[in-house]
Amino acid sequence: MNIRYKAPIGLGIWLLVLLTILAGCESGSYNPPKETLNGTQKGNIDTSAASTVPVTDSRPIVLGFSQLGSESDWRKANTLSIQEAAKESGVELILDNAEQSQEQQFAAIRRFIKLGVDVIAIAPVIQSGWESILKEVQEAGIPVLILDRAVGIRDSSQYVSLIGSDFYEEGRKAGKYLLDKMSNSPGPIGIVELKGTEGSTPSIDRGKGFHDTIKERKDLTVLVSESADFTYEKGRDVMRSILKEKGRKIRVLFSHNDDMALGAIEAIEEYGLRPGKDIVIISVDGTRKAMEKMAEGKINCVVECNPLLGPNLMQAVKELMAGRSIPKRIVTPESVFTEVTAGREVGNRKY
Repeated sequence: MNIRYKAPIGLGIWLLVLLTILAGCESGSYNPPKETLNGTQKGNIDTSAASTVPVTDSRPIVLGFSQLGSESDWRKANTLSIQEAAKESGVELILDNAEQSQEQQFAAIRRFIKLGVDVIAIAPVIQSGWESILKEVQEAGIPVLILDRAVGIRDSSQYVSLIGSDFYEEGRKAGKYLLDKMSNSPGPIGIVELKGTEGSTPSIDRGKGFHDTIKERKDLTVLVSESADFTYEKGRDVMRSILKEKGRKIRVLFSHNDDMALGAIEAIEEYGLRPGKDIVIISVDGTRKAMEKMAEGKINCVVECNPLLGPNLMQAVKELMAGRSIPKRIVTPESVFTEVTAGREVGNRKY
């Protein structure tokens, strides 16, 4: 007798359900939850090589930017340019203002690493001390763009590109204007130099370019070269002190930025001298306020330093994330303005 086992109907149904579930687990694809960054989904993007880091999903590129501070009108315009360009480009910007502290910049960069941003941009407070933190970023596989000011490091592979002005050339332009201006003036000619933040790239390079250019005339003498931190207040206060000591020996002021020059003008007028007449004033930046003073005859020359670097930065970020190479040095075009051109340039200033 052949005895056949017949499973109960209910058990057969449950076996069928179980087999269906198992089949689904094997053939389907499981997508684990993605990390979120400021509300944006962030997948696993390989950023180990700067030239091959394409974003493959639909999320926006995330840029962490360490801004050095808000010490001047130039810096504020620089920050606004980056914010506006990021919005226009669809780049998610995480901005940290270090308020002139390198330690705060280091802390911000470590936060960017922890968040896993796609690109890090840095406008360094000073030139030195960056080797260690940039090594951390490099080990994290995140490409770095240096903005505005340079970093003094031995291994240039720690950043992809430096975007900004040629500060040495700015100093050279200021020196050349002075040589032309004083070509028929007998010496000795006493010069005051107001430098920016001690140890910063513009302060170092503008000074060097200026000094290298004027050294051909031995009767041009730098009486005082002092830091005033790129601010209006320090420019005014430092110039007050210098005027008490040097007074009418001063025939030229070379200021490393407009804010310090504007502060110095206040001190010069308090002292009873005429800025632009008794003291020739040469500045660097090209802000609207400086152009207005130049139109009034109180500044003789302004060497432009363009703060509107946002579009350049966003283009570089997008090129990187598309896997394309970019130049190691990107220099922005700039001009020199004098009293002759000041009037028509005032209305063109965006900062």
